[in-house]
Amino acid sequence: MTYWLARERTVQEAGVLTRFDPAYWTVNFPRPMMASVVTTAPDALRVDAVFYRQDDLAGLIWESEDRHDHPLLAYETSRDYRGCRLAFRWRSLGVLALDAVNGPVLTIEGRDAAGAPRAWYVRLWNYAQGTAEDCVVTIDFASVAGGFLLPAEADPVWAGDVDRMFVSLVPPGYTGVDAALAAPVEGWVELSQIAVSGPGAVLAISDVVVPEHGLSICSGYDDSYHLTPARLLRNALQLGYRGDIVHYVGMSHYFRLEPLGGGYYASLAGGVLNAPCAAWHADFAERARRLGFGVIWSLSYELFDAHCWNDWKQRAHDGSPALTGWEPPSALLSPAHGGAMGYLQAVAAAFVGIAQGAGLAVKFQVGEPWWWVMGDGRLCIHDDAARAVLGDPPEQNVRGAPDTAVLDAAGALLAASTAALCAAVRAVAPDAVTLLLAYLPTVLDRAAPELKRANLPVGWASPAFDVLQLEDYDWAAAGNAVASARGVALAQERLGYPVERQHYFAGFVLNPEDAQQWRGIAEAADAARRRGVAATFIWALPQVIRDGFVTFDQEEDVQAFDDVLFPIALGREAEVAPEVSTAILTSAGGHEARNAAWAQARTRYDVGPGVRSEEDIQRLLAFYRARMGPARAFRLRDPFDDCSNDGGEPGASDQLLGGGDGEAQAFALVKHYGGVVRRITRPVAGSVRAALDGEETVAFELGAGGVVVFDDPPGEGAVVTAGFRFDVPVRFAEDSLSVNRATFMAGAAPSVPLIEVRED
Repeated sequence: MTYWLARERTVQEAGVLTRFDPAYWTVNFPRPMMASVVTTAPDALRVDAVFYRQDDLAGLIWESEDRHDHPLLAYETSRDYRGCRLAFRWRSLGVLALDAVNGPVLTIEGRDAAGAPRAWYVRLWNYAQGTAEDCVVTIDFASVAGGFLLPAEADPVWAGDVDRMFVSLVPPGYTGVDAALAAPVEGWVELSQIAVSGPGAVLAISDVVVPEHGLSICSGYDDSYHLTPARLLRNALQLGYRGDIVHYVGMSHYFRLEPLGGGYYASLAGGVLNAPCAAWHADFAERARRLGFGVIWSLSYELFDAHCWNDWKQRAHDGSPALTGWEPPSALLSPAHGGAMGYLQAVAAAFVGIAQGAGLAVKFQVGEPWWWVMGDGRLCIHDDAARAVLGDPPEQNVRGAPDTAVLDAAGALLAASTAALCAAVRAVAPDAVTLLLAYLPTVLDRAAPELKRANLPVGWASPAFDVLQLEDYDWAAAGNAVASARGVALAQERLGYPVERQHYFAGFVLNPEDAQQWRGIAEAADAARRRGVAATFIWALPQVIRDGFVTFDQEEDVQAFDDVLFPIALGREAEVAPEVSTAILTSAGGHEARNAAWAQARTRYDVGPGVRSEEDIQRLLAFYRARMGPARAFRLRDPFDDCSNDGGEPGASDQLLGGGDGEAQAFALVKHYGGVVRRITRPVAGSVRAALDGEETVAFELGAGGVVVFDDPPGEGAVVTAGFRFDVPVRFAEDSLSVNRATFMAGAAPSVPLIEVRED
């Protein structure tokens, strides 16, 4: 699999987009309120909202710069609206009407004609014909003016340099004061018959269609709630993803809330999902089905902490709640708490109902259910409900010597909770496919070897779920293929799911400055597909869009390598010729300027002198045919340079690999030749020894490409060294191989030239 991080469209396909297209509006709002926007027709959109506070305000936003689409699918940036006229039909209910004080206003943010930043506030009622809840609004951006009363308070808009504009929506009872409404208010707004005219009515839009590549995609509502489903799915489809979308329903935007003591808490009063969430997901499910996608609905044991009931939370022995590192944090729900688990079961059933309503096959994932572990190793199994079930156990530190019986009991409790959740799904959809997502770096932490008893319990073993989904993004993003393979093997051995009933999640890149991690993610996805899993998913679409990640399949790399050793032993009579590429410029006075074009020498060999018999000739010709001449590289044991310790046996301190930083686990093998460093990509199996600060260690594995992967990251400043024997990757240098029996029998050695292959 090949990938590319696209920054902008250059020569790729482009189309046109009508400005103010309904699919490209977004919403924004403060907590605890909620809003969503969906398209209801090619020229129409609908906003649903629920308000809790007297100062809640939702914005329906159009941006001049497309910040939400993949670079190869984004519309052009155009900040000049003066040649543009916008008209639409407005209908609303449950929001403050157009003619009211604090009624809907179009806020235009940008710069005036002199370049000074400013904003204008256009009262939509001043440009409406009809009633305050059903009218036609017409705006000519060449002449529009802000101000409450026109013309007395007119504030002419200069629309030549606009960053964004948004329509403000507030509830009846809005005061701008931070106080609760008497009761939650649900409202909606529809903009239909949207029409744009004038020379500024059309924008260019990138319209790349990446060929289908066999990968699937993950997404999440908490990252995409502000976009229309139509926009989100266009990105997934045109970037080549197919099959099922794993859709994480999130932990912070789906719930209804009820007030208590100045806060708001997740509630089933009046229904399960809030109205904006339900509307968004109904549209998402229907569109996904029409585009040929399936949807795997993912629900985790996390809930936004500010809206989570205190007795639902997992807790450490000292009473500290189990909170994630996100800001603001989410809380981990206790598998022992009947109320918390009953709530999750109701949420799962609600999303299953949406899937059924759209005609989708029901697929439900229990996403990363676990007992939280504090940073110092304390297991959070001490909330009141868990203590009652587990017999009030003493504190368990999984990085010490925990009581394995307690961990087994905690694991059984976790497995029982996931079984009950899946049963609730199947009570609504008997044919539902159930899936489990396990995060391997946490549940298979080498510093906590017994943690798997609690967080990868044997109660999850096949056939508890239909499919086992595995993710290891800490390892994948770091390119730690050895740890990934080890973790997958341990999970498969413990739970017993055959590879054809496994999925793999490759990802994710948390921060844009770490975009180089996509290389490790792409390699991990390739490894999963070679392993034969039923589906491989990229986690996740928001990061794919942000970083411009594009992947596509291509024919096998021509730099093919057969991991076999040249079959004929070489003697000291073999020819070895290191070569460099140096440009030398000689001045008229005889002075030279020399420039080395290569960072290190490349070696040529003639192994003909090693051919000593007709049997050797036969083996040579067969080996040449099997390699298809120069097409496929192979290993060669250099008789003059095959060890980290010239003239002796490998020692663990022979060659300096680097210094520890407390995070990096992988160190590439190298050999130093004075100031020149040679990358060693083909060490001899079983020959590698490693040391940290001069002390030999066996706590490492050898990864592909000659990389030593330590079980734990070497500490800050640790000196990392290694010793090894190694082969040289080479290929035949010519497209023909000539051996003359007569001259060979007369004692003339054939010429068999080889050339070193660069792999780093």
